[in-house]
Amino acid sequence: MFSVGDKVVYPMHGAGIIEAIEEREILGRRKTYYIMRLPLGDMKVMIPTDNVEEIGIRDIISREEVHKVIEVLKNDKTKMSSNWNRRYRANMQKIKSGNIFEVAEVVRNLQRRDMEKGLSTGERKMLSNAKQILISELVLADNIEEEKARELIDNLFE
Repeated sequence: MFSVGDKVVYPMHGAGIIEAIEEREILGRRKTYYIMRLPLGDMKVMIPTDNVEEIGIRDIISREEVHKVIEVLKNDKTKMSSNWNRRYRANMQKIKSGNIFEVAEVVRNLQRRDMEKGLSTGERKMLSNAKQILISELVLADNIEEEKARELIDNLFE
């Protein structure tokens, strides 16, 4: 159970802060929801409290783990399928997992592939989404501005 003020990650959406816990009636059913604000894009999301485990909501990483994420980004890319469809599905699974280190792998691998061979429109969009998810968690975990987090990642690939 999370509390107001907790910093959490919503897989596929990114990191945010729980602003409230409210009971709402939707489609005739009363449920309790976390109201989470995602700082990037200033979006609010309602998450049913009874689905938290199923959805994969988790606490954000610690400041120490930020360094591990950066190490993942610096490492050599992992072997990816040359088949676009398989590669896309494997990367999507990693992003859906909500595991920050797997999301960092996707960013690293797609960023490097883009520099070497270029990316399709679908993979370019996936890279952008994975980067946003990564940045949102770095911003809250390391208490830095979005632009600084973006520069940190971009500078690793120059």
